[in-house]
Amino acid sequence: MRTELTRLAIALLATSTFVSAAQAQTTACVNDAPNPYQMVNDWAHTPRPWAATNNVFVDAKDNVWVFDRCEDKGCAGSSVAPIWELSPDGKVMKNFGSGYVFPHAVVPDKDGNIWVVDGQARDGKGNQVTKYSPDGKVLKTLGKAGEGGKGLDVFDQPTSVAISSNGDIFVAEGHAPSFGNSRIMKFDKNGKFIATFGHLGSGDGEFKSPHVIAFDSQGRLFVADRSNSRVDIFDRNGKFLTAWKQFGRPSGIWIDKNDVLYVADSESEDAPGKDTHNPSCKRGVRVGSVKTGKVDYYIPPPPVSDPRLPPPEGVAADSHGTIYLAAVQAKSVYKYVKH
Repeated sequence: MRTELTRLAIALLATSTFVSAAQAQTTACVNDAPNPYQMVNDWAHTPRPWAATNNVFVDAKDNVWVFDRCEDKGCAGSSVAPIWELSPDGKVMKNFGSGYVFPHAVVPDKDGNIWVVDGQARDGKGNQVTKYSPDGKVLKTLGKAGEGGKGLDVFDQPTSVAISSNGDIFVAEGHAPSFGNSRIMKFDKNGKFIATFGHLGSGDGEFKSPHVIAFDSQGRLFVADRSNSRVDIFDRNGKFLTAWKQFGRPSGIWIDKNDVLYVADSESEDAPGKDTHNPSCKRGVRVGSVKTGKVDYYIPPPPVSDPRLPPPEGVAADSHGTIYLAAVQAKSVYKYVKH
């Protein structure tokens, strides 16, 4: 009897916590939270300058991964390697890869394999997700090179990949301005198709450019539903749970092992009629909790020489809370530490 009561108490507590988090969706975009972070200048020591990059990832060893776009003309036809692994002090540990069209995400998994997302198609290449071994050997590809469409064996502008605790593979697809399928594809660990959920729209469970996906410790899938200016939350079976507005218009999201949520907002503006219209919401990075939905910190955009350049899209954090931000137009990867 006592055991049953204990289970009931735990279930009620979990439900209470999630109800609190679900209610947070009604909270307005938070612009006034404190900022305890400061930028670290010139932290990365790369043999060439960064090209445009929208993504950054930190692995279990606190090493930093970046998938940049090779050079000013992009990666198509380039011989420049765009996959980078750097130590926390900015030393290049690995730099490899070639044959991409539009680098969009790099995601190391718990076994040290590296997943990359090539988000466009050209000349028989791209629109694929590729899995590499730690030494750079191709282990698996999802999608058909250079092809797109609505089929269950192709992607239309894939944007992100996330691996669940049981090895299932989730791929987000659909990018502005056309938005494509705007759906999530689910595969088993061997790459066999399981299911798809979501489609283009603005209702519950719908997407308009799911830009990044990530899991929390409970196995819930968080989606940066960018052009709907919200973070959507699903269970691992694709059931819609709730949506949050308080973290801004998400270009990038990251969830650390303590369930701290980092969201990069690179596009919010008061621009009626434009896709980026999200009034009363400042651009920058918001840091909070996936458990409560509360925004604890707000980091304004980094200083840039040209104020017309949007702030960073990609965000990741290491085990110490150090934040890394990837900026497309500024062609930089920024580093922030708490002071």
